[in-house]
Amino acid sequence: MATPNNPTQNLVRPTGFKLVRLIVIVLLALIIFVGLTVLIIWLTIKPKKLAYSIDDVAIHNYYLSNANHLNATYNLTLSAYNPNKKVSIYYDKVDIIVLYDDETISRGTIDAFYQPKINTTRFKLNLASHDVSLPDRIARDLKVERTLGRVELRVKLKTRIRFKLGMWKSRQYDHMKVSCAPLMVHFSSSSKGFQRTMCDVDF
Repeated sequence: MATPNNPTQNLVRPTGFKLVRLIVIVLLALIIFVGLTVLIIWLTIKPKKLAYSIDDVAIHNYYLSNANHLNATYNLTLSAYNPNKKVSIYYDKVDIIVLYDDETISRGTIDAFYQPKINTTRFKLNLASHDVSLPDRIARDLKVERTLGRVELRVKLKTRIRFKLGMWKSRQYDHMKVSCAPLMVHFSSSSKGFQRTMCDVDF
């Protein structure tokens, strides 16, 4: 004897599938809507590029031993300018390195900070080389530049930033790199001043 069809069983699968498909469609639509909203806001405010500069650098307590070990202190003034009228910036910790001829001679950090709209934030940085061992070629070049009374350095920064627009904050951090060069730095005994140097900013 044949088993009669159960109408309820025939309706369960199609109804369940339609519900899942509806949920997926709603979620996709919501994601697209949020993405488009953020894009429209971003295009509307047209955020301007951040500007960095090294305003002053001085070298003190310089000593390069016969064993090519470097000791020195570097006093830097760093300016960070946010030109945006509607966007403020949250900075993660900033890593700083000082290089001579691509050789790292000093490291430092700036603590995490918040930068308001249309704001210039300045940092007085005191970095140092503590018994840094240099390759022979680097040491020779540095000795030659020392006799000339000035040295060419490079400063690099690396950090992560988030943007704030009104109550909205970006969730993900954007990586930012800053390179400041060439920095023609005169030793403390020189009477010549330092020329402000603008930096390259890369996201």
